[in-house]
Amino acid sequence: MGVGAVVVDQGRVLLVRRGREPLKGKWSLPGGMLELGESLAGGVTREVAEETGLQVEPIELIELIERILHEEGPEGQRVRYHYVIADYLCRVVGGTLKAASDADAVRWVERAEWNSHSALALDPITVRIIDRGWQRATELDRESKERR
Repeated sequence: MGVGAVVVDQGRVLLVRRGREPLKGKWSLPGGMLELGESLAGGVTREVAEETGLQVEPIELIELIERILHEEGPEGQRVRYHYVIADYLCRVVGGTLKAASDADAVRWVERAEWNSHSALALDPITVRIIDRGWQRATELDRESKERR
Protein backbone atom coordinates (compact mmCIF):
# COMPACT_ATOMS: atom_id res chain seq x y z
CA MET A 1 0.00 0.00 0.00
CA GLY A 2 1.30 3.42 -0.91
CA VAL A 3 0.42 7.03 -0.20
CA GLY A 4 0.75 10.21 -2.22
CA ALA A 5 0.35 13.89 -1.39
CA VAL A 6 -1.22 16.70 -3.36
CA VAL A 7 0.41 19.54 -1.42
CA VAL A 8 -1.20 22.85 -2.37
CA ASP A 9 0.26 26.18 -1.24
CA GLN A 10 -0.63 29.60 -2.69
CA GLY A 11 -2.29 27.96 -5.69
CA ARG A 12 0.80 25.91 -6.54
CA VAL A 13 1.33 22.16 -6.24
CA LEU A 14 4.47 20.43 -4.99
CA LEU A 15 6.16 17.91 -7.28
CA VAL A 16 9.20 15.69 -6.84
CA ARG A 17 11.48 14.18 -9.47
CA ARG A 18 11.98 10.52 -8.64
CA GLY A 19 15.57 9.54 -7.88
CA ARG A 20 14.86 5.78 -7.93
CA GLU A 21 12.63 3.27 -9.65
CA PRO A 22 9.81 3.10 -10.20
CA LEU A 23 9.58 6.15 -12.46
CA LYS A 24 13.19 7.27 -11.95
CA GLY A 25 13.73 10.72 -13.45
CA LYS A 26 9.98 11.43 -13.77
CA TRP A 27 8.11 14.24 -12.01
CA SER A 28 5.34 13.05 -9.71
CA LEU A 29 3.60 13.65 -6.42
CA PRO A 30 5.59 13.10 -3.21
CA GLY A 31 4.81 9.75 -1.60
CA GLY A 32 5.83 6.17 -1.12
CA MET A 33 5.12 2.94 0.66
CA LEU A 34 3.56 2.59 4.09
CA GLU A 35 5.64 1.04 6.83
CA LEU A 36 4.19 -1.92 8.71
CA GLY A 37 1.59 -0.70 11.22
CA GLU A 38 1.68 2.90 9.95
CA SER A 39 -1.56 4.82 9.39
CA LEU A 40 -2.31 6.36 6.00
CA ALA A 41 -2.10 9.90 7.42
CA GLY A 42 1.13 9.06 9.24
CA GLY A 43 2.62 7.58 6.08
CA VAL A 44 1.80 10.55 3.88
CA THR A 45 3.19 12.96 6.49
CA ARG A 46 6.41 10.93 6.82
CA GLU A 47 6.91 10.49 3.08
CA VAL A 48 6.48 14.20 2.33
CA ALA A 49 8.93 15.11 5.11
CA GLU A 50 11.49 12.55 3.90
CA GLU A 51 11.31 13.59 0.24
CA THR A 52 10.80 17.36 0.53
CA GLY A 53 11.72 18.57 4.03
CA LEU A 54 8.20 19.97 4.49
CA GLN A 55 5.82 19.17 7.33
CA VAL A 56 2.27 18.71 6.09
CA GLU A 57 -1.17 18.08 7.47
CA PRO A 58 -3.34 15.64 5.49
CA ILE A 59 -6.76 17.21 4.94
CA GLU A 60 -8.74 14.55 3.08
CA LEU A 61 -8.48 11.61 0.71
CA ILE A 62 -8.56 12.75 -2.92
CA GLU A 63 -8.50 9.39 -4.65
CA LEU A 64 -7.61 5.74 -4.19
CA ILE A 65 -5.90 4.39 -7.30
CA GLU A 66 -4.37 1.18 -8.53
CA ARG A 67 -1.13 1.42 -10.53
CA ILE A 68 0.23 -1.53 -12.45
CA LEU A 69 3.53 -0.94 -14.25
CA HIS A 70 4.72 -3.46 -16.83
CA GLU A 71 8.09 -4.20 -18.41
CA GLU A 72 9.24 -6.33 -21.29
CA GLY A 73 10.95 -9.60 -20.38
CA PRO A 74 12.27 -12.60 -22.31
CA GLU A 75 8.80 -14.15 -22.24
CA GLY A 76 6.87 -10.96 -23.08
CA GLN A 77 5.35 -8.33 -20.86
CA ARG A 78 5.30 -8.88 -17.11
CA VAL A 79 4.15 -6.87 -14.10
CA ARG A 80 7.08 -4.99 -12.57
CA TYR A 81 5.19 -3.01 -9.89
CA HIS A 82 1.62 -3.21 -8.57
CA TYR A 83 0.51 -0.54 -6.09
CA VAL A 84 -2.67 0.67 -4.46
CA ILE A 85 -2.12 4.34 -3.60
CA ALA A 86 -4.15 6.64 -1.34
CA ASP A 87 -3.62 10.23 -2.53
CA TYR A 88 -4.33 12.93 0.06
CA LEU A 89 -4.81 16.66 -0.18
CA CYS A 90 -2.28 18.22 2.22
CA ARG A 91 -1.35 21.66 3.45
CA VAL A 92 2.07 22.86 4.55
CA VAL A 93 2.47 23.47 8.28
CA GLY A 94 6.26 23.86 8.49
CA GLY A 95 9.69 22.78 7.30
CA THR A 96 12.08 23.94 4.60
CA LEU A 97 11.80 22.76 1.00
CA LYS A 98 14.73 20.56 -0.10
CA ALA A 99 15.01 17.33 -2.08
CA ALA A 100 15.96 14.28 -0.04
CA SER A 101 15.44 10.51 0.24
CA ASP A 102 13.90 9.12 -2.98
CA ALA A 103 13.57 12.55 -4.64
CA ASP A 104 16.46 14.13 -6.54
CA ALA A 105 14.58 17.42 -7.10
CA VAL A 106 11.52 19.22 -5.73
CA ARG A 107 9.63 22.23 -7.00
CA TRP A 108 6.37 24.15 -6.83
CA VAL A 109 4.41 24.26 -10.08
CA GLU A 110 1.63 26.53 -11.30
CA ARG A 111 -1.55 25.11 -12.80
CA ALA A 112 -0.51 25.99 -16.36
CA GLU A 113 2.61 23.81 -15.97
CA TRP A 114 0.86 20.60 -14.95
CA ASN A 115 -2.03 21.10 -17.39
CA SER A 116 0.20 21.50 -20.44
CA HIS A 117 2.61 19.43 -22.44
CA SER A 118 5.53 20.99 -20.60
CA ALA A 119 8.94 19.55 -19.88
CA LEU A 120 7.46 17.99 -16.73
CA ALA A 121 5.86 15.25 -18.89
CA LEU A 122 3.43 14.23 -16.16
CA ASP A 123 1.48 11.00 -16.33
CA PRO A 124 -2.21 11.67 -17.19
CA ILE A 125 -3.35 9.91 -14.01
CA THR A 126 -1.07 12.17 -11.95
CA VAL A 127 -2.48 15.25 -13.71
CA ARG A 128 -6.04 14.10 -12.91
CA ILE A 129 -5.18 13.64 -9.23
CA ILE A 130 -3.38 17.01 -9.06
CA ASP A 131 -6.41 18.72 -10.63
CA ARG A 132 -8.82 17.11 -8.16
CA GLY A 133 -6.64 18.10 -5.22
CA TRP A 134 -6.09 21.63 -6.50
CA GLN A 135 -9.83 22.12 -7.12
CA ARG A 136 -10.71 20.84 -3.65
CA ALA A 137 -8.06 23.09 -2.05
CA THR A 138 -9.54 26.05 -3.96
CA GLU A 139 -13.04 25.19 -2.68
CA LEU A 140 -11.82 24.87 0.91
CA ASP A 141 -9.96 28.17 0.66
CA ARG A 142 -13.07 29.93 -0.70
CA GLU A 143 -15.23 28.44 2.09
CA SER A 144 -12.72 29.56 4.70
CA LYS A 145 -12.73 33.14 3.35
CA GLU A 146 -16.55 33.22 3.32
CA ARG A 147 -16.67 32.25 7.02
CA ARG A 148 -14.40 35.14 7.99
